[in-house]
Amino acid sequence: MLFSIALAGVILTACNTADKPAETKEEPVASTVELPYTADFSSNVNQDVSDQDLLTVLNSYKSWENGDIAALRATLADSVSFNAWDGFKYEGPSDGLMERWSASRDSLSSVTIKMHAWTKNHFVDRDTDVIVVWYTEIDTSKDGKIDSATWSDINLVKDGKISWYSQYRQTMK
Repeated sequence: MLFSIALAGVILTACNTADKPAETKEEPVASTVELPYTADFSSNVNQDVSDQDLLTVLNSYKSWENGDIAALRATLADSVSFNAWDGFKYEGPSDGLMERWSASRDSLSSVTIKMHAWTKNHFVDRDTDVIVVWYTEIDTSKDGKIDSATWSDINLVKDGKISWYSQYRQTMK
């Protein structure tokens, strides 16, 4: 659900960035379009998220790709909530999640990530920063089996650390 909210925010932000001359100070025009839904989390979104928070999120993926579990752990808050693509849910100390992720990463001989896009979303009325990433990951297991998928992940960043993470996966054929 947060993904839908973040995606809507991204779309709304993208739709509101028409090129205007710098000297033009026009007031926004109220929309007359009646939308069929009202966002229950927030639709008051801008991109005012620090580049440092973006770096933290991207470093988490680079650490996974490199197999550097200690560096990955350093990107997480002390307590984290995680919603995996396969239905697994975790809420608790980050060290507990790292045990699971370490075992998973240890089963792979290599990981390649190609980052396609990301958006920085600040929900103004919630004072919440979310970074959404889209990427392709190619995993090679130690027995040589290759698994490729495209991913869309939501990373909630609080106080410079990832505190909530949700992932969505589409298998490549």
